[in-house]
Amino acid sequence: MGLCESCCVIVLCFMFLLLNPQFSYSMSCTTQKFTNNKLYQHCNDLLHLNCYIHWTYNTKVSSLNLAFVATPTKSDGWISWGINPIGTGMVGTQSLIAFKNLNDTIVVKTFKLNSYKSIVPGELEYRVSNMEAMYSNEMMVIFASVELPKGMRELNQVWQVGNLVLNGKFPGIHDFQLENLNSKGKLDLMKGKNVNNGLEDSMVKNRNIHGILNIVSWGILFPIGIMIARYLRTFVDPIWFYVHVTCQISSYIIGVSGWATGLKLGSQSKGIMYNSHRDFGIALFCLATLQVFALFLRPKKEHKYRFYWNMYHHGIGYGVLVLGIINVFKGLEILQPGSKWKLAYIIFLSIIGGIALILEAITWTIVLKKKPGKSNINKLYDGQNGGQQPLT
Repeated sequence: MGLCESCCVIVLCFMFLLLNPQFSYSMSCTTQKFTNNKLYQHCNDLLHLNCYIHWTYNTKVSSLNLAFVATPTKSDGWISWGINPIGTGMVGTQSLIAFKNLNDTIVVKTFKLNSYKSIVPGELEYRVSNMEAMYSNEMMVIFASVELPKGMRELNQVWQVGNLVLNGKFPGIHDFQLENLNSKGKLDLMKGKNVNNGLEDSMVKNRNIHGILNIVSWGILFPIGIMIARYLRTFVDPIWFYVHVTCQISSYIIGVSGWATGLKLGSQSKGIMYNSHRDFGIALFCLATLQVFALFLRPKKEHKYRFYWNMYHHGIGYGVLVLGIINVFKGLEILQPGSKWKLAYIIFLSIIGGIALILEAITWTIVLKKKPGKSNINKLYDGQNGGQQPLT
């Protein structure tokens, strides 16, 4: 199997991992059972933070019996579920928060979230009873019964997880990752399901598309294209050139699509900023565009400016390579799809890095066996006669 076939197999395998529909959740609410034998009519896997809600709604008395399951950021952290009667965000939420107190006991307290900086303990607008909590297998569970207004058919729910409890009494500030900021939605009490608004569904879809497109383009295809240019010229000249150009143009087109999707995400996520990821993305797009223009400015091999064009082309190419890989890791930190996806990409980089080292040794062995004279050195550096390109 040649280099091209091997790289294609690697790309296809990695895309299969990215598109695997099981990557969002490690388990489902339907598999969860409670040791106190509590049973509920409905359950849902919540869209963010790997949280789950089980509930039974008694329409006659407007009573909601629920169990909220989540994994705190740390074992001594906290989890929260609440109802917002005035809006769809965090401000105004009537919340149930579970955490370990100073006696290392899991407790549930009620808090009112009056603002982003004001969390006030006290009774909620809704009467809450049968509150209890448990901790098992690194997960916390909140049990409670909530009396809702008569005729209520759906509610705005907000959930969250955190890693800090202040003095064993107050939950500390949570992370402000995309998952944390989007942990909200509507719960249809009558139909027994989550109701997600169209904007949130669109954001999740665009986020996944943005990540996949950019990993495939800058993180996979572009490094492979550089390997094709550096090593295949020694074996299949001039076919390598057409394969290289095809690979890099495909990478650029896919990358521009991912960049446009990122702009769309930015317009949908007012107030949510990932400055370093954005800045790297802008620099990456600009350098890649310059690299595409280099194709049209490419002088002939005999031209006196060909040496300087090589420096320009190689320098920008390796710059795009480094920025692309760095920004892929920054994107994975934002998406937080799970450690196995970051590990998969590290394994991919290790594989092509190993292949590059082997091919580097082989091609230099071939070049040195030719023992070019001084008059051929310039041709060697210019990539003529199947020569090896120098690293910039």
